[in-house]
Amino acid sequence: PPELSILNNCSPSQLEGLCSFLQLSTCPEPFLVRFCGWLLALTPDLSYTSAAILAEQLFLRRVLSLTQPPSRHLMAALTSFCSKYSHPLCRVLVAAVLRETGEGAEQTKLVCELVEECLEPQSVQLVLSQVLEVPLSENLLPVLQAVLGRQEVLPAELLDLLVLTLCRQAPAFATSLNYAKLVTAVLTVYQSQVS
Repeated sequence: PPELSILNNCSPSQLEGLCSFLQLSTCPEPFLVRFCGWLLALTPDLSYTSAAILAEQLFLRRVLSLTQPPSRHLMAALTSFCSKYSHPLCRVLVAAVLRETGEGAEQTKLVCELVEECLEPQSVQLVLSQVLEVPLSENLLPVLQAVLGRQEVLPAELLDLLVLTLCRQAPAFATSLNYAKLVTAVLTVYQSQVS
């Protein structure tokens, strides 16, 4: 709808107020899918700040409150939004899940699914750097596994940080099968760069 062009003309505080007025954080999920489709058609594209605010308003509460797998409508909306605004989505959504130390099983699975199927390479690197900024836990190992599964070329400094983190955390994960799989994956995928 032409009215959506207002999203490009709002200040951050106005956009937050508009989202609140429209009750976007609690709108029905089928409408969420339609709304994200409209966002993709919007020209010009949303600014980074506007996309981050919308990611927070549309998805954050829904994802953090998941106690079972997300509905197909929620996944469709996330995938749609991610196709154009994956970086702001990672900054808002993935960061929030990680702050809760892998919040819960459903949130971790959702982040893994986004990494495996939706995110562009730069956003995958962003997720990796975000994971490495928080204390590693058993909950977060699958996210690292998903990142490695993409077999993206990592900048040398990020790969060094990953290897260093895994080395430092080894005693805490002495009996973890997931940790062993992770180390094996690093040695397999990046064998030419890891000595």
